[in-house]
Amino acid sequence: MNSAIIVFPGSNCDKDIAYILREYYKHSVDFVWHKNSFDKNYDLIVLPGGFSYGDYLRCGAIAKFSNAMKSLKSHVERGARVLGICNGFQILTEAGFLPGTLMQNKNLKHICKSIYLKKGSPNNQLTKNLLEDSILEIPISHSEGNYFADENTIKQLEDTNCILYKYAIDNPNGSIEDIAGITSPDFKIAGLMPHPERAIEEWSPSMDGKKFFDNFFQF
Repeated sequence: MNSAIIVFPGSNCDKDIAYILREYYKHSVDFVWHKNSFDKNYDLIVLPGGFSYGDYLRCGAIAKFSNAMKSLKSHVERGARVLGICNGFQILTEAGFLPGTLMQNKNLKHICKSIYLKKGSPNNQLTKNLLEDSILEIPISHSEGNYFADENTIKQLEDTNCILYKYAIDNPNGSIEDIAGITSPDFKIAGLMPHPERAIEEWSPSMDGKKFFDNFFQF
């Protein structure tokens, strides 16, 4: 599989996800600088975690105007896949690829710890092989992870099985309906606040990130 990672000023998880894609899933990985356009037919584009443009204005508000994001639109129109992790999720909502917004955490503090996730919508294709009672331990690290959307959008997410994961046991940031990640209706675009790429190695507190990626790549 050919993958690309868009790198913005302030991205700090680009090397992490590249390592996981190469070492565990044998992807060919290119890095695309935010100023550059691209026309290569990648199978997957990843928007990594970090603090694009220092999170000035709002998280992802400046990143959405980059040349690389303009190319992402053509990539999506070709039917290829997109994964946004943490800041990448924020950018996808700011750019209109996914609905809703990520607001400041309810405690107004940066949260960095392991949390627990469960399946969101029962028929989301990116979790279809995950057991209903599965609980994944995955780390988070964000200040603006509080997902919000209006009532109609939430209903539409539910009706189209677009809720990827929900927080289990405890909601760390106040996200509406405990939402931790969502997808597009065709499941080709996914955004997630927790960092599954930080939960794969044996020395990690958890290796449940592999369950996330194994399910993600089975679609």
